[in-house]
Amino acid sequence: MPIDPMDDIELRSVQLQFPNARGSILEACEQRRVPTDKGDVHVAIQGDNTKPAILTYHDLGLNYVTSFAGFFNFPPMRGLLENFCVYHVTAPGQEEGAPTLPEDYIYPTMDELAAQLVYVMSHFGLKSVIGFGVGAGANILARFAHSNPDKVGALVLINCVSTQSGWIEWGYQSFNARFLRTKGMTQSVIDYLMWHHFGRNPEERNHDLVQMYKQHFERGVNPTNLAMFINSYIHRNDLNITRTPPGTPGTQPSLCTLKMPVINTGALSPHVDDTVTFNGRLDPTNSSWMKISDCAMVLEEQPAKLAEAFRLFLQGEGYAVGTLQKLGRKYSTASQNSSNHIELTVQ
Repeated sequence: MPIDPMDDIELRSVQLQFPNARGSILEACEQRRVPTDKGDVHVAIQGDNTKPAILTYHDLGLNYVTSFAGFFNFPPMRGLLENFCVYHVTAPGQEEGAPTLPEDYIYPTMDELAAQLVYVMSHFGLKSVIGFGVGAGANILARFAHSNPDKVGALVLINCVSTQSGWIEWGYQSFNARFLRTKGMTQSVIDYLMWHHFGRNPEERNHDLVQMYKQHFERGVNPTNLAMFINSYIHRNDLNITRTPPGTPGTQPSLCTLKMPVINTGALSPHVDDTVTFNGRLDPTNSSWMKISDCAMVLEEQPAKLAEAFRLFLQGEGYAVGTLQKLGRKYSTASQNSSNHIELTVQ
C-alpha cells in the first residue's frame, strides 16, 4: 500500500516576527536626537515637515515603533498622513536598543518630561501640534497642554489617567521597578505589562498580537531604563484640572481644564474608570469620551475604528484631511449625547 509522503512531515519550529509594516517605519522616518535640559530626546519624523504637526508619545514598556508604527502604517491612515507630519517622541532611554542610562542619571519627572516637549517644538520650529498619546504618554501630553495651551491645537488621549497613583498601582509598579533593576525582565513584570496594555484574557481576542508584545518585553526593552520611567510615572502628581461649574464668577475655564481633548478607550481596558474620571474633569463643550468596543489596546486591536474617529475629530477641528481608504467595511459614529459620550460601532 503506498505511503502518503505528507505523513512524515513535522512542523518543528514556528517563529513569530513583527509585520513588515512595523519595520518600514524605521526606514521611512528621519531620526533625530533633540537636546533638552534633562538630556537628549529621541524623535522620529514621519511625513512632510511643511504640513501640520502631530506629536505622539508612547506608554510604559513601549517606544514609538511598538506603540504607533502599526497604526500610522495602517493602509486607511495613508490618505490622512498626506496632510500631516508626525513627530514620534520617545521617552529617555526607551528607544529600541537604548544603552543603559548612567547610575547617576536622574530621570525626569512627569512634569519635566512634559517640559521637554517645548524643546522638541522649538528644535523643529513648530508653533502648534496635535497631541496623540497613550497611557503614560497621554498623561505627559495632558500636562504639556495644560501648561502650554497655545502650543496644542487638539488632543487625542487614550487611556489617560489624570489622578496620582493609588496604593495598589503604586505597590505593583514599585515591585516591578525593583525587579527590573535587580533581576531584569521577570515573568511577573511581563504579566503586569500585558495586563496594563491588554487587560484580562487578551489571548482570546488576538493570540498572535499578544505573543508579539510578550517577545518585545522580553527582548526589546532595557529593564533598568524602564524601571526609571515607571518610577517617574507612579510618583506623578494630580493634573489639577477641573470642570468649571457654569456661571461660576471670577473663573476662566481655560485655566481650570484642557481645551480640546478626546479621550477614547477600549471597553476591555483596565483603565476605563480612570478615563471616566478624567472625562468628568473636562469641559463637555469641547471634549468627547469614546468607547471602542471589543478591545483594550485600541491602536492594535481596532485600528480601523480609531482611524475613522481620528479623521472625523480632525475634520471637526477644522483640519483638512484626506479620505481614508476603506477595507471592505463601513464605519459609523453614534451621535454625541449630553454626557459627551461617543460609541463607535461597525456595520
